[in-house]
Amino acid sequence: MRASRLLSILLLLQTRGRMTAQELADEMEVSVRTIYRDADQLAAAGIPVYADRGPAGGYQLLDGYRTRLTGMTQGEAESLFFAGIPGPAAELGLGAVLATAQLKLLAALPADLRTRAARIRERFHLDAPGWFSGADATPHLGTIADAVWNQRRLCIEYRRSGSSDAPRVLSPLGLVLKSGTWYLVAEADGSDEPPHTYRVSRIQSAELLDEHFDRPPEFDLAEHWTASIVSYEASIPRLPVTLRIDPARRWLIAVLCGGSTLERAERIDVADPDGWIHLRIEVDWPEEAAHHLVGLGDAAEILEPAALRLEIEALARGALGRLAAAGA
Repeated sequence: MRASRLLSILLLLQTRGRMTAQELADEMEVSVRTIYRDADQLAAAGIPVYADRGPAGGYQLLDGYRTRLTGMTQGEAESLFFAGIPGPAAELGLGAVLATAQLKLLAALPADLRTRAARIRERFHLDAPGWFSGADATPHLGTIADAVWNQRRLCIEYRRSGSSDAPRVLSPLGLVLKSGTWYLVAEADGSDEPPHTYRVSRIQSAELLDEHFDRPPEFDLAEHWTASIVSYEASIPRLPVTLRIDPARRWLIAVLCGGSTLERAERIDVADPDGWIHLRIEVDWPEEAAHHLVGLGDAAEILEPAALRLEIEALARGALGRLAAAGA
């Protein structure tokens, strides 16, 4: 445990530069006194770590010192070969960089870890997009990634609901890949509102501006994205629906309305002459409910609301009418 902590401290100082004992203690979740002992241990092992005293002081490594890639455990080495997803890396213009980095990592690993890492690449492939969904066209992704990385403002035209909005200037804070779709998280120039999320495929043009911006020091992309998902899912309008369904075909609800709809379903304790089960579900986006639930066919019967039942009946009659006309 201590050896792992010493290596972590060394890598922190190597990547971040000067850090106070308190900052290191917070990172390692140990006491400041433990950090003092660990720093002495590193120095005794020949690592050129030294401390500057005073309010602006802290621990740092001698200028120019870099440790080699040693001390990596088997699990750590193997996990790095799961981290590089070829498709997204290529979309960001990093495909060649990723391949070169993995080659360098393989060369630096001991022989036994090198063999296991190569085996991972042979046996596991990560494919981010979902089934039956083509990848979005994202011709401006490289420009957007450049703006995110270099903290440069971006002027974009964005298409929403079939029409393009007026050009807007953004401070891009991060890119997120969700189920094969790229999203940009950015602050609008001159706005005090929280960061917004933009689907990259809807960005019609992207111009990299010369102006730089400062990232909000408290902004955390992963935390923001998690919170935004929770907020979005809570804001989706839902329609309560009561139905009876053949228990052997209740899986159709997940196919037509999403797995979460079936997971949230509430069983109603009612005797049914056909042995069917009665459920109360909530269907996302009420205006689309009839078009989804009509796919249940003869596997279910909508009981409530009455308006939805009539809408599904009209859809079914319309389909039957067209089939009859086509066969006449």
